[in-house]
Amino acid sequence: MAEMRTTLEPGAQRRLEAYFDRLGAVLGTDGRRASFATYATGLLGNGERKSMEPIAALACPNPATVDAAHQSLLHFVGKGCWSDARVRQEAAGYALSEVVRRAPIESWIIDDTGFLKQGRHSVGVQRQYTGSAGKVTNCQVGVSLSLASRTAHLPIDFELYLPKSWTEDRDRRREVHIPEALVFETKPQLALKMIRRAVADGMPKGVVNADAAYGDSSAFRKGIRNLSLDYAVGVSSTTKVWLTDSLDRRRGAPLAVAELADRRMHSFRRITWREGTKERLSARFVLERVVPYHDDGIAPSVREDVWLLMEWEDDKPKPNKFHFINLPPGKRSARNIVRIIKQRWRTERVYEDMKGEIGLDHFEGRSFPGWHHHISVALSCYAYVVAEQARRFPPSARKAPRDSSNALAA
Repeated sequence: MAEMRTTLEPGAQRRLEAYFDRLGAVLGTDGRRASFATYATGLLGNGERKSMEPIAALACPNPATVDAAHQSLLHFVGKGCWSDARVRQEAAGYALSEVVRRAPIESWIIDDTGFLKQGRHSVGVQRQYTGSAGKVTNCQVGVSLSLASRTAHLPIDFELYLPKSWTEDRDRRREVHIPEALVFETKPQLALKMIRRAVADGMPKGVVNADAAYGDSSAFRKGIRNLSLDYAVGVSSTTKVWLTDSLDRRRGAPLAVAELADRRMHSFRRITWREGTKERLSARFVLERVVPYHDDGIAPSVREDVWLLMEWEDDKPKPNKFHFINLPPGKRSARNIVRIIKQRWRTERVYEDMKGEIGLDHFEGRSFPGWHHHISVALSCYAYVVAEQARRFPPSARKAPRDSSNALAA
């Protein structure tokens, strides 16, 4: 940890070492503790490429010991028998203890990001769409759960999306050590799995926030409600709804939300949700009480009525974004709803920070356990960063003074 000591002031150094000890208690053995500290220090450090070989080289002043250190990291990350869930839970608890001192958790944000790859042998890789690149490309896709307050954004969990080209191929599964019990799951199903874990772990609750790739799934929305959580999720413009009367009874034939927006053009009102660095961030919105329509076999009479939020951005010729919201009375004013759904935009910035500063996408291994172990260490590193930020230290490693407590922050 020599490099770390040169870039952290004593208080931050003591906190980091105590944090590593806390995670070490979860990891168990001295070997795992040492490998975790080496790998995490490398991810938090200033190296340009944060894969295992350069991390081992930086950690070893004696070139003769580099190969042994590299092999230890390969085993720890690729084959180590330690619990991703327990490490992630401990890391989240550490950061949340600082975050909630400033502001309560308001949102549980579901999103996904791409990990660009060459070849076809890394687990889960195939040509598929990722918003990170804005196109179909050769990549892995990870689905994440983040907890957000007004001042902080903390990723606490990730799941790797495995296409059927992987789950249904025995040879590929065996090659990358995909567990026998694992079956194909859609991205909304992976998201619900993480949400269930967070509920079971007692994470501070918030409104589940996701884009239309998740919100279009009636099973996803029902799963959230079954966990006694509220949601504010995007839906596609072609999603159909029934209008309701003053007693919340359905009326008329179902129509697409884009068609409903066209009928309400005169009702949109401007709402500002944040003061940006150059100008206020605002758009026009309208709320409408509706009952979702889906051809999924569920009787309309037992469907939950929701609020439909329609958004009309200034550079668009017509309303272009739509959300279903089921917040309780007292929390569903248009301004509050808009503020909550707009918290999701920060997730993409967090992905960029984690990839650019702590090597989230630098993992060069191919195995299923290795990918998840790498993600667990990266989440642990970012949890330390978020905790330091919550103490109001500078947010950027590369712009902060050398003696800053957050000199390694993303």
